[in-house]
Amino acid sequence: MFTHAPQELVVTAATKAQLEVHLSGAIDRIRATAMTERRRGILVTHQAPGQFKVTLSDEVPFGLTRQKVAW
Repeated sequence: MFTHAPQELVVTAATKAQLEVHLSGAIDRIRATAMTERRRGILVTHQAPGQFKVTLSDEVPFGLTRQKVAW
């Protein structure tokens, strides 16, 4: 059990399989926070090859997950 609710997680991976597992886990953790506050959605930002940032975002309506590329 976590003692705090994450608002942002960074995921890095060397393989596609690792990326899928870690990114899915990060989205699940952020989604739990979103469900508690019920006002922001989830933004997944592709920052670099093998690196993503998963955040709660005021730019994304509650209940939605959006992706953007930042590089």
